[in-house]
Amino acid sequence: MNINKFFSEQQKSQIMKAIGEAEQKTSGEIRVHLEKRCKVHPLDRAGYIFQKLKMHQTHLRNGTLIYLAVIDKKFAILGDEGINEAVTENFWEDVKDEMSGFFSKGDFSGGIIRAISLIGDKLKEFFPFQEDDVNELPDDISIGE
Repeated sequence: MNINKFFSEQQKSQIMKAIGEAEQKTSGEIRVHLEKRCKVHPLDRAGYIFQKLKMHQTHLRNGTLIYLAVIDKKFAILGDEGINEAVTENFWEDVKDEMSGFFSKGDFSGGIIRAISLIGDKLKEFFPFQEDDVNELPDDISIGE
């Protein structure tokens, strides 16, 4: 399987557009990362990728990673400490449940876009967009092993 072709070009554009739209409402940062396989717990792998992508270096510690291992059908959402201090304990599980509904129908791009929208709306509450906001992280989809 060629991981670069998991999403069509149109789906990739829609995901990146969703990230851009969400980040226009918030100073928070959202990334999506795809890999073929995940040999450990997906949250542990997401933590590793989070560090590797330097997502912990945002000014307000308000980055979120949506991680998906496509062959193993595992995924995780990881928010940085600034977000985790602000959102309710069940927020990430609620977002994962929404994504699972899309994923169970085979609509992976739709699930990710829905998650981006939910995350963007929540980040807007705690980290509203600032006039001097700088896009600290790329909006493209990162691809791993």
